[in-house]
Amino acid sequence: MIWMTILGILIFAVGLLVSIAWHELGHLSTAKLFGIRVPQYMVGFGPTIWSRTKGETEYGIKALPLGGYIRMIGMFPPGADGRVEARSTSPWRSMIEDARSAAYEELQPGDEKRLFYTRKPWKRVIVMFAGPFMNLILAVVMFLGVFMTVGVTQQTTTVDSVQPCVIQQSEKRTDCQKGDPVAPAKAAGLEPGDKIVAFNGKPVDDWQTLSERIRATIGRAELTVERDGQQKVLQATLIENQVAKKDENGNVVPGKFVPAGYLGFAAQSVDEPLTFGQSVGRMGDMMESGVQALIDMPSKVPDLWDAAFNGAERKADSPVGIVGAARISGEILGLQLPMENTIGMIVFVTAGFNLSLFLFNMLPLLPLDGGHIAGALWESARRKVARLFKRPDPGPFDVAKLMPLAYVVAGIFVCFTLLVLVADVVNPVRIS
Repeated sequence: MIWMTILGILIFAVGLLVSIAWHELGHLSTAKLFGIRVPQYMVGFGPTIWSRTKGETEYGIKALPLGGYIRMIGMFPPGADGRVEARSTSPWRSMIEDARSAAYEELQPGDEKRLFYTRKPWKRVIVMFAGPFMNLILAVVMFLGVFMTVGVTQQTTTVDSVQPCVIQQSEKRTDCQKGDPVAPAKAAGLEPGDKIVAFNGKPVDDWQTLSERIRATIGRAELTVERDGQQKVLQATLIENQVAKKDENGNVVPGKFVPAGYLGFAAQSVDEPLTFGQSVGRMGDMMESGVQALIDMPSKVPDLWDAAFNGAERKADSPVGIVGAARISGEILGLQLPMENTIGMIVFVTAGFNLSLFLFNMLPLLPLDGGHIAGALWESARRKVARLFKRPDPGPFDVAKLMPLAYVVAGIFVCFTLLVLVADVVNPVRIS
């Protein structure tokens, strides 16, 4: 078991490296396409453990697989005085000067026309967008592969088990206690293996429809079931109970409960491949959920802190980092599921990681790719306004002036990453 878990972690590590390399390849290929000189293409950070120079670019792998980068010359324009370096006693000004200086470290004769900042804004947008876009492509291909082959687990209208008594879903117990009333499904004679084909005389062929009708009903109801090849009508009296809340897509909202009609049985689940259209729709839902998760991320900090340092329960929708995702992959391989399910789940985790990389990097904040995209778009907008009002060209937008803010943003990201890391180590999210 332990060896399978280790193997799962190693598989995720390889997938992580491929994802990072694929991301940086997007930046590299488009930068070279537009004639920008790229001295370095590196996967990872820290000490270099392998590198090889081909043409004008050094390709390599570094010790810490926590990201990657390409080094393009001339990321920032010279200062207003036309100088690349100017010393200052102000710490904020020094950040700007250091960033500008680093962008010209490997400048060689003839590079004056190969600087990043000299390219038109739309070309710079393409170069910076290409990295996250490569992650999006990889995520889409992986998700389509899983959805259309292995499929997704879906509940059916077939009964898997019948609850013997009524227990509020908000209670953390499964055993019946003295005084618990008999569940309506049990009292009506519903049995495991029964397939519910109609509710109150109206046909149902999917779990979502059946669930909605059950939740909307309190009192007498008629169930039509298929049992041993024959249809049978059962009479049930549904009661109001505290049940799990669902969102507009029919997904359970963790930790939230609402009063609704209650029958008291568990539905069978099956893995069913989706059509191309269904897969695209499911990916759209995941994209929407991913955006919402980014928006909600600051609100997750208190729960993460409690899980990491106060022994509180780690919530199922808690953010996870690279360590947490690797542990989940290891746990998947240790579950000893059918091979196609195991592969599908690991691919799904890797696809989710790539989707997160895309969304995260598109935030319009330096030092993320989205910050450089925002800078190029702002430069384009103000140049168009200048032309419209016949004013002098304002020139390139000096993104280097935003470096103090970039350091603040990077510091916040580092602190959040460390918090997630601690939580992933001491109180990880588990799937089993």
